[in-house]
Formats: sequence, structure tokens, C-alpha cells
Amino acid sequence: METQSPFEQFDELRIDNAGKLFLTEAARWTTFLAILGYIGIGFMIIAALFMMTIGTSISSYNNMMPMGGGVLFSLIYLAFAALYFIPINYLYRFSSNMKSALRSNNQTELTKAFGYLKSHYKFIGILTIIVFGLYILIIFGAMIAGISGIR
Repeated sequence: METQSPFEQFDELRIDNAGKLFLTEAARWTTFLAILGYIGIGFMIIAALFMMTIGTSISSYNNMMPMGGGVLFSLIYLAFAALYFIPINYLYRFSSNMKSALRSNNQTELTKAFGYLKSHYKFIGILTIIVFGLYILIIFGAMIAGISGIR
């Protein structure tokens, strides 16, 4: 009698009704969060355009403000909006594919949905590592500046 390895047993993995209910609820919540994310991105773009407009008008009155005042901040806001779009888009694609897969019992859609969820968390994980790395560099830079007496 041949026994299957743990990896071969995954082909036989099935989702029961309780699992479908949990995945349906997760898809609803991720849709909600993705829509809120898209709205947040919209607000970030509106704020960036507002800062760019106000910054340009202020810089015409004050020559001390570099790069048109709020232009630098508006570019930073636009960069964050673009960066924020990537995980939100993965989250929305997960939710829409998961809903479609559960409605039609389509294994291909289910696999695509989990692929988008994996990409979402992979992006968030890499971004978290980058941010923690920057925090460590800033802390060490502040410590070195404090030790050397630079003010």
C-alpha cells in the first residue's frame, strides 16, 4: 500500500460549507477595506493637487519657499498614493475573484484569488521590512549624530 506524502495530499484539499462561509465573509470585508483604500487614495490625490495649487500661489508671494512650497509635499503624497494603490488593488482582486469562485465553484478562480492574497501580503511584508530598515538607519544616524556632537 502506497502512502501519499503531505505535499500530495494538498491536491485532495476541499472546502466545506463552513469554510465557504468564512471565505465569503472574508471576501466581503476585503471588498469593504479595498473600497475604503481606493477612497483614501482619492483623498490623497486631491490633497496633493490642493497642496500643489496652494504651494504655487504662495511661492509667488514668498521667494523663501523652495520648489513652489507645497509642490514637494504634493509629490510625496502622490508617491505614497501610487505605493498604496498596489496592495489595495491586490486586495480588491482577491475579494472579487474569491466571490466569483465561491459563486461558481470554480477552482481556477479560487487559485487566482489566493494568488492575489499572497501578492498582497508579500508586498506588505516587503514594505514592512523596508520601513523597519529605514527606522533602524534613522535611529543609528541620530545616535551617531548625538555622539559626535552634530546639532
